[in-house]
Amino acid sequence: NIAHELDFSCLRYFRREPATKKGETPTATVINLSHTFGGHDETSRFATRYLRTTHCDLFFADAAILVEGSAERMLMPHFVRTKFPKLDQSYISILEIGGAHAHRLKPLLDTLGLLSLVVTDLDSIQPTGTAKARPERGKGYRTGNTTLKEWVPERESLDDLLDLPDDEKQTSDGLVRVAYQCPITLEYKDSEGEGEAIPYTFEDSLAFTNLALFRGCADPVGLLKKLQAALGKDTLERASSEMFASLEKGSKAEMALELLYLNEPDQVEPPDYISDGLKWLDGALDARKVDAIKSEADEVNDD
Repeated sequence: NIAHELDFSCLRYFRREPATKKGETPTATVINLSHTFGGHDETSRFATRYLRTTHCDLFFADAAILVEGSAERMLMPHFVRTKFPKLDQSYISILEIGGAHAHRLKPLLDTLGLLSLVVTDLDSIQPTGTAKARPERGKGYRTGNTTLKEWVPERESLDDLLDLPDDEKQTSDGLVRVAYQCPITLEYKDSEGEGEAIPYTFEDSLAFTNLALFRGCADPVGLLKKLQAALGKDTLERASSEMFASLEKGSKAEMALELLYLNEPDQVEPPDYISDGLKWLDGALDARKVDAIKSEADEVNDD
């Protein structure tokens, strides 16, 4: 409450500096946030307005997860709680911010030195112009996502993004990692064998990851009903095309609520790109905790 009411430029942030070698004690650097919020540029104004309209727990979090939309915002806490119990013990701030704006928080996250996972969408578009395109390989498609183009991994080609190794999906300092839709290999139908689906957004990625669950939902409504109908098509290609068309009009927030209403949260598996991102965050936070424990033990031994 105090942080929310004060002008952010008045705040001082104690940023923890982890030990870099055995026997070294972690320290803290005091950050004057007036350098981040005191300016009058667009980035400073955006960060201030965004935090004012959401919450200020980012200043107190162990890590942050920036998500694309309301569906991810609703389901991410369940993924963490049911699939990553160690990560659930940390204080994670989940912020809903689209791929077109996530990069605007970069100066703030850099200043705080906060571990951050950015969960965003491929947003594939045609080779020229800005018309949306269902993701396919070898078509010269690009991403329209500003975060992917200008922050991390600074790639625009869809083919490059689909084949990018995990270690290139994070910043050079290892503090920020991006997670976006990746190809899914699945057996759509027994008679068809394995095929590759390239999701466009979180919702169709979730559906392909949870085929049996989506097909078995009783009396679904809205977007969930459309996705279920798409999964009844004869081929994976037709299902992908139908889903892409359905995502244009359906309510994604309603889909997430309907999914939670019809199923237990632990039955819903997160898509691989989200699982991989959460594993990275889990490991990075765990490494920081081990560092603190070792340093404290060294201090006791020295005494």
